[in-house]
Amino acid sequence: MTGYHEPVMVSEVMSYLLESRREILVDCTAGDGGHTLEVLKRTKDTYVLALDVDDDAVSTVQGRLGREYAGRFQVRKGDYRELGQVLGKVGIPRVDGCLFDLGVSSRQVDSPERGFTYWGEAPLDMRMNRESPVTARDLLWTLSQDELARILWEYGEERFSREIAARIVRAREEGALDTAEDLVKVIKAAIPARARQGEIHPARRTFQALRIAVNDEISRLGKALWQAFLLTRPGGAIVVLSYHSLEDRIVKSVFREIEDRGLGKRLTKKPARPADAEVNANPRARSAKLRAVERAR
Repeated sequence: MTGYHEPVMVSEVMSYLLESRREILVDCTAGDGGHTLEVLKRTKDTYVLALDVDDDAVSTVQGRLGREYAGRFQVRKGDYRELGQVLGKVGIPRVDGCLFDLGVSSRQVDSPERGFTYWGEAPLDMRMNRESPVTARDLLWTLSQDELARILWEYGEERFSREIAARIVRAREEGALDTAEDLVKVIKAAIPARARQGEIHPARRTFQALRIAVNDEISRLGKALWQAFLLTRPGGAIVVLSYHSLEDRIVKSVFREIEDRGLGKRLTKKPARPADAEVNANPRARSAKLRAVERAR
């Protein structure tokens, strides 16, 4: 539907998530509800619990799906890292599968006030959960140069991390670091002209790294995947869409350990990737990697 975030790799996600009959599924990162909608359309009696930490996402999904699928669906504000608590509150002890789509949604990127965009006077926010206390601006203004460089390197794989961190410290000393436009200027000044050429925006890695740090996306991902797996019934599946190598390495490591311990079977030895036709139609899908694991029966 026009205006909603386009879900990534729908056919591939459904092939693993709905490989066998599933009574209860959890969409742990609901976004605009695209994957949840596909599950509901493709099944007759599967119940879906959709979660998101973003209030806008919760209201969007409720408005989009709440009426037509009232008996088979509910959406809750919640963090997938607290999945056990959320399931306890709604009276669901075990589920038959979980989906994690770890990317930022088009709605978030395209809403300047959320601070995920590179353009103009957008605030340096980047919080998925707007009740969280720390924004990107807080990090940019309080972390040391070494800490900033570490975040840009570890979370963004930015090879000019030290140069950018030094420029950030200089910009805040001059009081010129309050908007997305300010930060982009800093980044461009730190990166050599030859390295700013190409299809990828020069600020992409820095913005990604800050978003990951603000939302604590990495530090507890492994534990969250294990929690979801242990809350899944035998024969159930965990499907994960990741969008950068750090996430993918964590997913790969957890799923490999599950298989090595005889607790489940990896359904994807190597990550599935979107088809060229999908990338051409939806460029934001280009970096997606899908991995899936099934709990032993």
